[in-house]
Amino acid sequence: MQPTFRPHRKKRARKIGYRARMATRGGRKVIRSRRLKRRKRLTVV
Repeated sequence: MQPTFRPHRKKRARKIGYRARMATRGGRKVIRSRRLKRRKRLTVV
């Protein structure tokens, strides 16, 4: 069996990075709620 989690920064960023979030209405909602909570990090680095 192979490990089920193989991390790749680029793939992760493309799926849940800042630009990916801003591309959709729901994603913008996520960013907004995180800004309102004063999150240090809005999206994954």
